[in-house]
Amino acid sequence: MTALHARRWAAHELGGPDVWRLDDHEVPAPGPGEVTIEVRAAGMNPADVKHVAAGTDASRLPVAIGYEVAGVVSAVGPGTRIATGPVEVGDEVLAFRIAGGYATAVTVRASDVFAKPARLGFAEAANLLLAGTTALDMLRAAHVVAGDTILLHGASGAVGVSVLQQARLLGVTVVGTASPGRFDVVGRFGGVPVAHGDGLEERVRDAVPGGLDAALDAAGADEAVDVSLALVADRGRIVTIAAKPRAQRDGFTALAGSNPDSARYRDSVRARLVELAGSGELVVPVARTYALDDARAAAAELMGGHPGGKLALVP
Repeated sequence: MTALHARRWAAHELGGPDVWRLDDHEVPAPGPGEVTIEVRAAGMNPADVKHVAAGTDASRLPVAIGYEVAGVVSAVGPGTRIATGPVEVGDEVLAFRIAGGYATAVTVRASDVFAKPARLGFAEAANLLLAGTTALDMLRAAHVVAGDTILLHGASGAVGVSVLQQARLLGVTVVGTASPGRFDVVGRFGGVPVAHGDGLEERVRDAVPGGLDAALDAAGADEAVDVSLALVADRGRIVTIAAKPRAQRDGFTALAGSNPDSARYRDSVRARLVELAGSGELVVPVARTYALDDARAAAAELMGGHPGGKLALVP
């Protein structure tokens, strides 16, 4: 097998999406334990932008952008199986914890590749695992169990929507903060919506007079942290993915996929999340797709607030 000509987005200097470049790239032929994927959709996540932002580690440059994709297998290394079993050229798959997903093709470790459930479109499949594994890691770190009542900040975002669905499967009641215009999303996935903003603590107390067992923060605002600290007595059951400085200062847990414990756990639950998506118990709302050439505009929308669902790049 020979190398494959492709195109991919990469950061050659630190900064925002405006400094990214769409490069020509030779995708190596897969060796043992590897497959090449013709990308049909690349999932988009805030981490794609944050990990090459100004002030991060410049020694890693250039950095190919994108951590998850869905597509069709175009080549298989000798004696290779993917995470879900045998694989052949032409199989539809998804992959997560890869590098360089904003591309027309990638060669990746087969252990990071899973058969794509037939009920998932490529854009949905490409956005399943980063948000899904993050959500499950938050529930784990906060020791959430059946019968708990929890507070979830940022409930209508990508991670929040996955938390809502997975908490419902666990038998957990979730009070989710969102803007009033997004209450329908929180309710659709089983949460009790409350508006963020002034007076949040009182509104949460009114919604759960019996009190809270834990709080998960996917928003990062000081308001979210302050209310969590006020309403959850055990700081070991307060978890954030967006307010690390406050966590360090106030003595609660901040999670990141780069943390070795979180990385191991998130890798271990990928197959289970694929199964849930395949059975329809876990869905991925997709707001819109962009052409690969429009990655900068898509990233601007992603980081600009509330796109209303996941975004995907379609080569």
